[in-house]
Amino acid sequence: MKISGMWMGVIAIILGILVLALPDLIRWFIGVGLIVLGMLALIRK
Repeated sequence: MKISGMWMGVIAIILGILVLALPDLIRWFIGVGLIVLGMLALIRK
């Protein structure tokens, strides 16, 4: 599934609004993102 530029823009706007509305949310995004990246790195080896 390929994500077009328009959808990436919409997702970025929604995430930006959420981060402004809930500043603590950015820590959750970073934490979950790092966990997912770490799991993907371990699985692909």
